[in-house]
Amino acid sequence: MSSESKTIINGNSKGNPDKDANRDPISGAPGAHPVGTGVGAGLGGVAAGAAVGTVAGPVGTVVGAAVGAIVGGLAGKGVAEAIDPTVEAAYWRENFKTRPYAKDSTGYDDYAPAYGYGVSAYGKNPGRSFDEAESDLQKDWPRARGQSKLNWDAARPATKDAWERVGNRS
Repeated sequence: MSSESKTIINGNSKGNPDKDANRDPISGAPGAHPVGTGVGAGLGGVAAGAAVGTVAGPVGTVVGAAVGAIVGGLAGKGVAEAIDPTVEAAYWRENFKTRPYAKDSTGYDDYAPAYGYGVSAYGKNPGRSFDEAESDLQKDWPRARGQSKLNWDAARPATKDAWERVGNRS
């Protein structure tokens, strides 16, 4: 099978399990989540850099940022690995019709981007509540919505639902 004709299943191409293992860049362990690792690295680096910089000056800030990025990346990886987008998508596909905001005329394909947005936004906004993050979420919805026909007012309850479902397990 040529590389162009590989079937993509759940984001992984068939035929090369090592390539698809999403290896951690530090440990080599499979299952790294680059988004969560990056978010954690950024937040950890800023926090550690500021703390060290206060004590050691500008050079300490640079060293602290590097160390903090590694520690924060590992923390972000842990948060991201706790959230399985495939499980979330299956849950919402099965349950969206039971939600009070779901309209009979609107199918799962319109709600799916809102659910995915809520899940990913939760991981990108550690320590923030949905209400605290909502103005940013609303602003970015037109870019995140993909083919969904839902405007923010219609997508908001589904986004919040997914955010809270993930947040209640963290």
